[in-house]
Amino acid sequence: MPDPGLAGGLDDRIHAKLRLGVMAILAGVDEAEFTHLRDRLGATDGNLGSHLRKLEAAGFIAVRKQVEGRVLVTRYHLTPQGRAAFREYVDQLATLLGLEGRGPESP
Repeated sequence: MPDPGLAGGLDDRIHAKLRLGVMAILAGVDEAEFTHLRDRLGATDGNLGSHLRKLEAAGFIAVRKQVEGRVLVTRYHLTPQGRAAFREYVDQLATLLGLEGRGPESP
């Protein structure tokens, strides 16, 4: 269930620009490296890290760290709760925009 706060019940844990971008990227892949997220979103390491921690604290994403060669690689993926929250967010956004129930052929 989304946190109240934004118009239409949009979940403000997702609604911030970087967090929404992270969720959208992760919704389309099994997992993504920190550097990939940073580069795709044009974020600084510190700013992205802060938003990733908020999504992790909400239970929306999980982190996996492993050493590859001599490099620590950090990967993120959506949790089942995160997938459900993102789906709900998109549905609520569509409702706010008056797009609910329209097929892909609709403008």
